[in-house]
Amino acid sequence: MGSQHEGDGPLEVEPMPGFLELLFKASSSMFGAWRDCSACGLELSKRTLLDNAYITWTEITLFFFCAFLWTQVRRGLTESLFKPLAQSWRLMPKDAAKMPESAWKLVFYTMSWSYSTYLLFFTSYSFFHDPPSVFYNWKSGMSVPIDIAIAYLIQGSFYGHSIYATVYMDAWRKDSAVMVVHHIITLALICFSYAFRYHNIGILVLFLHDINDIQLEFTKLNVYLKSRGDGYFLFNDILSNMGSVSFSITWFWFRLYWFPLKVLYATCVSSLQSVPNIPFYFFFNALLLALLLMNVYWFLFIVIFVVKVLKMKEVNDVREYEEEEKAAAVAHRDPQADNNEVGDAGHHNSAQGKHVQNGITKEKHL
Repeated sequence: MGSQHEGDGPLEVEPMPGFLELLFKASSSMFGAWRDCSACGLELSKRTLLDNAYITWTEITLFFFCAFLWTQVRRGLTESLFKPLAQSWRLMPKDAAKMPESAWKLVFYTMSWSYSTYLLFFTSYSFFHDPPSVFYNWKSGMSVPIDIAIAYLIQGSFYGHSIYATVYMDAWRKDSAVMVVHHIITLALICFSYAFRYHNIGILVLFLHDINDIQLEFTKLNVYLKSRGDGYFLFNDILSNMGSVSFSITWFWFRLYWFPLKVLYATCVSSLQSVPNIPFYFFFNALLLALLLMNVYWFLFIVIFVVKVLKMKEVNDVREYEEEEKAAAVAHRDPQADNNEVGDAGHHNSAQGKHVQNGITKEKHL
């Protein structure tokens, strides 16, 4: 295991660029690479894939086994731990149904982010402080350090499980379809970056995304817990508010600031400086740009969430089904309003606001 910063890499750490520098250099690098690629096309892509992709059937088998294992572990924890806890805490029915999903994700993302944090800050890897170093000494088919290979197996198999879980196990929300696309893109990035030995940048991408999932699920759990057993718990309410604030801040800082300036600059600009003919340059950058666009898309949900909190002083899940919202409105409508030609809008909104299920808005991963 080593930082791979030795040899052909520069001795000094490059300063992190600004957004204008990123836009200028990235666009210049991509335009230059496209202009110089006279043989680009399907035939070159097939030949590059065969010459540079390294993955064994053993690794593929481990991926499917671990994806199946995550599904079984989740089911086991849900039935033996999470559901009994929801019952003992006397959560409201809707919250009790969603609590196991949040608890499972909190457990996993805390574990996975802690491990990527260990790799980036407590070993000799310098990828976070010096992102261009992810491509120093890169060679096609180079060996993957065992500690990074373990991280890839954990994360890749989990996202394989998550595609199934989003459709068949999780509560369906307005952004669930986008979530499935997110999981597919993330899994493609993980698998292809491993096969093409871009594992160093992959660890950095995972580190920058997993922290938000921890804060999200922690906040959702406290939203569920603040109203339980016909009582109100101020401590959980405070924790949910603190979690929502930190979630909003770190989403912007990690995914919309560090991610483009550290990851995209390294993949768009530094990669060509270290490896002029780096394989699948456009393919990987296209996937990373798609990931950035989804981060921006979910950030709009966060903005809506903040506006609703400022206006209503209450946290609501802006991703729930419209049908569920309409059903809630019908269920809690003042019966007297149906007899009036013109309803009392202010009274109706007040009655509905008291019964809307508390939640917390979510991203949605990476």
